[in-house]
Amino acid sequence: MSEFLVIVESPAKAKTIEKYLGKKYKVRASMGHVRDLPKSQMGVNIENQFEPKYITIRGKGPVLKELKSAAKKAKKIYLAADPDREGEAIAWHLAHSLDVDVESDCRVVFNEITKDAIKESFKHPRPINMDLVDAQQARRILDRLVGYNISPLLWKKVKKGLSAGRVQSVAVRLIIDREKEIKDFVPEEYWTIGGEFLKGKDMFEASFYGVDGKKLELTSEADVKNVLSKIKGNKFKVVSVVKKERRRNPALPFTTSSLQQEAARKLNFRAKKTMMLAQQLYEGIDLGKEGTVGLITYMRTDSTRVSELAQAEAAQYIEHAFGKEYLATEKRKEKKQTNAQDAHEAVRPTSTLRGPGELKEYLSRDQLRLYKLIWDRFVASQMAPAVMDTMSVDLKNGDVTFRATGSKVKFAGFMKVYVEGSDDQTEERDNMLPDLREGDEVLKKDLDSKQHFTQPPPRYTEARLVRTLEELGIGRPSTYAPTLDTIQKRGYVALDNKRFIPTELGEIVLELILEFFPEILDVEFTAKMEQDLDDVEDGKIKWVDIIDDFYSDFAKHLEKAEQEMEKIEIKDEPAGEDCENCGSPMVFKMGRYGKFMACSNFPDCRNTKPIVKDIGVKCPKCKEGNIIERKSKKRRIFYGCDRFPECDFISWDKPLPRNCPKCDHLLVEKKLKKGVQVQCIECDYKEEQQQ
Repeated sequence: MSEFLVIVESPAKAKTIEKYLGKKYKVRASMGHVRDLPKSQMGVNIENQFEPKYITIRGKGPVLKELKSAAKKAKKIYLAADPDREGEAIAWHLAHSLDVDVESDCRVVFNEITKDAIKESFKHPRPINMDLVDAQQARRILDRLVGYNISPLLWKKVKKGLSAGRVQSVAVRLIIDREKEIKDFVPEEYWTIGGEFLKGKDMFEASFYGVDGKKLELTSEADVKNVLSKIKGNKFKVVSVVKKERRRNPALPFTTSSLQQEAARKLNFRAKKTMMLAQQLYEGIDLGKEGTVGLITYMRTDSTRVSELAQAEAAQYIEHAFGKEYLATEKRKEKKQTNAQDAHEAVRPTSTLRGPGELKEYLSRDQLRLYKLIWDRFVASQMAPAVMDTMSVDLKNGDVTFRATGSKVKFAGFMKVYVEGSDDQTEERDNMLPDLREGDEVLKKDLDSKQHFTQPPPRYTEARLVRTLEELGIGRPSTYAPTLDTIQKRGYVALDNKRFIPTELGEIVLELILEFFPEILDVEFTAKMEQDLDDVEDGKIKWVDIIDDFYSDFAKHLEKAEQEMEKIEIKDEPAGEDCENCGSPMVFKMGRYGKFMACSNFPDCRNTKPIVKDIGVKCPKCKEGNIIERKSKKRRIFYGCDRFPECDFISWDKPLPRNCPKCDHLLVEKKLKKGVQVQCIECDYKEEQQQ
């Protein structure tokens, strides 16, 4: 009876923690939740204050039996699930199943799986926080009431396998609304005039700014001609020189949302992959002689807060690696988001002294890339601001003003380690102007006018959608990745070139929900519901009250929808060719990865094939076949000959329907970080990079 039993969620976490606690402690894993609402029925008693009916999850019987056996032998039981609502609920369900008093000091929480953090947390066990449990229960019951009432309606009226949820429905609406914005967008014409100027032998660039000292927008070619007609000769006078020193602060350490966004931008990771890898780094990695160690803090957080101990260790590292001048001299005042729970620290390495270079042999390639991203961001966040020398110069010829701007990194500061990415791929770079002073004369070398058109708003990438959901207060750190995964699995949206596009099915389902359940799709309503759940967690309101408020209106909408929602038949679109197996017409179907072709004689004939997109280029290898767009097993686009396997030509870069002017071989469109570039596959011919 001398042993203590500690229960966590995963075996990896159990292995790490057991090493730190010693022989008196036995650590076991519950493998997540052991109890939940039943899948086969609603599991919520609406008539009795929405009382949930919990059952042991199918397949968890043996796990629970083993835990009960270990519990009988233990002197005391500690429940050490993750430090969030879900973890608190897992601890509460385990307490119920193992007859642990929820008011006893049975709950242990920690933000990082390190020796010091674990030992410290076991000095301060606490009772289970029922406010946290109630907040999780409220979310679970709300989602069950929505899902198990609307989903059967959609099965009946549209097709089987559909679902509706509070957060996922709003995400689909955002994607569809953005698509409408793009379709309705009317481009507006505008022009720019760029110029090359000489100061002695030094050449620099400047752009048209305005006339008579006022900024002027050029909306037509006539405007351009009017400006050019005002320029007399090649001499321009320097009328203004403004030099400034600008400080640029580092990005804050990662939250769940910013981690997912930056991993998408810099590592090309999907949100689901980022969270899977982060979970592995958090739970612990075997570092050889050092044993299993948790490498990052808890990865589900909306806080940028960092412990003083972590700050001190980072300062020690920065001073040693870069010098004292690279240390942040003043503490930045962070603005806490109004809807942030701020329950945990930011996502950071558990030890700054454990650099990415030391972990190469222990981590997989993707684990190392994500760890390096987290490590770099955190270290940079503790460093001094970068200092930029900037210069703005106005050049004048008559009434016409051109403006040149330049900047140079005077002190790199945090930029020595890391610079935050952005969706438009802008970056800080040196662009210094010659030594120019007021009164100087410069010579115009060349002027070039260009026509442009305003662009529609971009489609959502995973990173942009996560950021938008966070800004609107929709969902919480733990919901982003599963939400994005669900809307794709249901076939409501598809990814095209890493950007979300709505499917016909998604638009149909959205219209039905919008007509009969408008509150589900109301952004403000959904955001308020999230705030209400936070208030439950803070003990300000009872969970039953917010569900009762929601359900009183929802039940009326549900009754109306049952009576008035019309059945919609989604007809398969003919593909324009016959099945080679049985001769029946082929039709287009929608799957989880987008459209594909299938035989209309299903289920008697199960022939399917991908949609082939001919790009209008003859195969350069066999000279007979045509190049078509294909997709690899990992859904990456590549290009190959349609005579495969007779011809094995493939290219990751898109071939063009014209040959190289230098050697007459194939030209391809190569994707770069900042646009595309046309290159020859044989010689060194390249064309100017396009944004």
